[in-house]
Amino acid sequence: MIAAVWFRAPARARLHALRGLYRRFFGENTPDARGRRLLSEWLSPAQRAQFEQHRYFDVIGCDTGKRYRIHYGTAANVHEIDDAGVATMGWCFVPSGFLAPGDVMLAQKIALETDERGALTLANRFPAATHSEHFYRRPF
Repeated sequence: MIAAVWFRAPARARLHALRGLYRRFFGENTPDARGRRLLSEWLSPAQRAQFEQHRYFDVIGCDTGKRYRIHYGTAANVHEIDDAGVATMGWCFVPSGFLAPGDVMLAQKIALETDERGALTLANRFPAATHSEHFYRRPF
């Protein structure tokens, strides 16, 4: 009886390790994970640190110099903020197609940094108080 348990323990440990490797490999290769990696490559070091800590990052518009905060998400996740970091207006604009949040956020960042007026012309405005900060605090 003791010998049977002894032989099963290594097999169980190997199976557990294999399952962990499988989860890690496929967890790092989901569309969401790949989108976050691509976004991270395009963020400045300050934006990356801000995103890792708060799940949002700030962008300066190329035309007006206004600051925007892009929260993790795919819609209604861009807020114009004042000098104190308080949201004054919400903006909703997204690329066509069903994209992962990281890909949407990257498109929003590039749009605001290269064609702010064009992006905001297409965007839907919404009051900043529509979404609270805790709405964006869901885990990855």
